[in-house]
Amino acid sequence: MADPYATLGVSRTASEKDIKSAYRKLAKELHPDTNRDNPAAADRFGKVTQAYDLLSDKDKRAQFDRGEIDGDGNPTHPFGGGGFGGGNSGGGYRSQQGGFRAEDFQGFGGGEADLGDIFEGLFGGGARGGGGSPFGRRSPPPPQKGADINYRLRVPFTDAATRADQRITLSDGKTIDLKLPAGVEDGTQMRLKGKGQQGPGGAGDGLVTISVDSHKFYERVGDDVRLDLPISVDEAVKGAKVKVPTVDGPVMLTVKPGLSGGTVMRLKGKGFSKKAGGRGDQLVTLRITLPDDLDSLTEALGDWTDPGNPRASLGV
Repeated sequence: MADPYATLGVSRTASEKDIKSAYRKLAKELHPDTNRDNPAAADRFGKVTQAYDLLSDKDKRAQFDRGEIDGDGNPTHPFGGGGFGGGNSGGGYRSQQGGFRAEDFQGFGGGEADLGDIFEGLFGGGARGGGGSPFGRRSPPPPQKGADINYRLRVPFTDAATRADQRITLSDGKTIDLKLPAGVEDGTQMRLKGKGQQGPGGAGDGLVTISVDSHKFYERVGDDVRLDLPISVDEAVKGAKVKVPTVDGPVMLTVKPGLSGGTVMRLKGKGFSKKAGGRGDQLVTLRITLPDDLDSLTEALGDWTDPGNPRASLGV
């Protein structure tokens, strides 16, 4: 029996979106209409579809993860409540050779014989202990935990960068505060032990998938944060100390005289947290802006023109 996760090429922590994306990619590649001369592709297409049918069903996926069903959707303990070696639906016992049945052992006290007692006598005891005899009675399976519950949590960009605590409301109406993990990003999953549905063996878990919001002027690049910073012509020419927004709050940045537009300045430790520890940086790109009213600037320049060629590096 195939592992449906391996069939689709995804991890066991894959989100519903990841599973759907992997299936669409494989289905397009293996579809019989585009592989008429490749029966192997058609066979694999069927297996991929079967794997997706199982994993896209939340209940079946949870049963597979708990080991209750196999990759084909069949119970992993098909003989848990029936007979042995052939499963006679009538409740009687018949060996694989068909040599004897439970009714063949009637007459020991007026009713059907206890096969456990018979085999215990034949094979020297130990059957009831479940240790030595192959005919020992199997202990009942442990009670199953309840199903997991999936949650999706939207996190503001700056909160994700600074790992600010997030409040989430559970299915029972209770709220808890979550500490975001280091290296958190869009699609990160968090497991909340015992916050799923109740079951005979205890509660399942809560699975929280993080969705990080975009920002109106920040952009995430790996663990760094990028920002375009407008500066005026006089600040670029004369130099200045300017206020710069960061995910941790505004800071002062020194712009040296004569810096050109497009210059990138680095603010250490103002990015996202890293899984290995520490934080990324904020990369500030200077953008020189002209004033809305150009008359005063034109008057100040007078007849002055730049003797250099700003496009010389382009070969023109």
